[in-house]
Order: sequence, then structure tokens, then C-alpha cells
Amino acid sequence: MSANPDGSPDRRRTDPSLQPTSVSALVLAALIGAALGWLLLGYNQLFYKLTPLPWTGAIVLFALAVAEGYLAQNTSARIQRKPGAPPVEPLAVARYAALAKASSLVGALTAGFSAGLLIWLVTEPTDFAEADIPTVATTLVAAVALIGTALWLERSCRVPDRPDRKDDDSGRPSDRR
Repeated sequence: MSANPDGSPDRRRTDPSLQPTSVSALVLAALIGAALGWLLLGYNQLFYKLTPLPWTGAIVLFALAVAEGYLAQNTSARIQRKPGAPPVEPLAVARYAALAKASSLVGALTAGFSAGLLIWLVTEPTDFAEADIPTVATTLVAAVALIGTALWLERSCRVPDRPDRKDDDSGRPSDRR
């Protein structure tokens, strides 16, 4: 185990933790999705084999966004111990945080893919392309909604700071003695 310059142990290697989703990771996932949507469907003429595009993707993304919004509101109240809210299991919070991270990345990939496809559809002068624009635009909106609720759920899973606890072993100085 390595040590910090002041002699204390380096907790990064021994204390695993889940880091918040970074905006750069979401932007990168969206750019990769957009490139795939543009290149895969646009240049391979694969689009004409897939039409008409189904609405199921948008419906599933909206359903996930609603479910994660409910989880975010419920989990936040339970973690903050609001009156009437039952306590929350720590393992459930870890699972919700993992779900939120995965959902935000899937939402970013889907939003990017839908945006790339939407740009291609707008520039394509065919009736097939024009008929699929509402489906792709709705999928894009649903993916952005999923990203928002997933980030809200991830934020709701954070444990609030309580520096006044006696059993706080974080190494931070406490005002209580």
C-alpha cells in the first residue's frame, strides 16, 4: 500500500468507490452513437431495409425514464430520512447507482445514434426518410429524458455529508468532541 506525503495510507487503492458519471463520457458516447447512426445507415443503404422504423425504442426509453424518475424521488427521500419515508438498504442504493450510470450511457449512445440518423433523414429526399422523422425525433427526446432522469437518480443515491457524526471515519476533522 502506498502512502501520501504526510504518511497516511493512500485510500484510493484500498477504498473502491463509484465515481459520478462525467459529462465528457456522455458527450463521447453521444458522438460515437451519432457517427454510427450516420455512417452505418447512411452509407450502407441499410436504412431502406429497416423501414418503417418502430416506435418501441421510444416507448421503452420513456418507460425507463419514468421508472428512474420515480426511483430518484423515492431514493432521495429515503436517504435524507424525510418523515414517513422508510429506511433504504445500502445495497439497493448501490444497484440504483449502477443502473443510473448504465442508463445514462445507453441514453447518450441512443441520443447520439438518433441525432445522427435524424440528420441523415432530414437530408435524404425520399418519402421513406420523411415518414421516419417523427419516430427518430421522438426516440431522441426519449433518450435525452432518460439521460436526465438517470443523472437525477445517480445524484439521489449520494449520501449527504454529516460531518457532525462521531463515528465518521473519513479522516475529516469534526467540530464535535
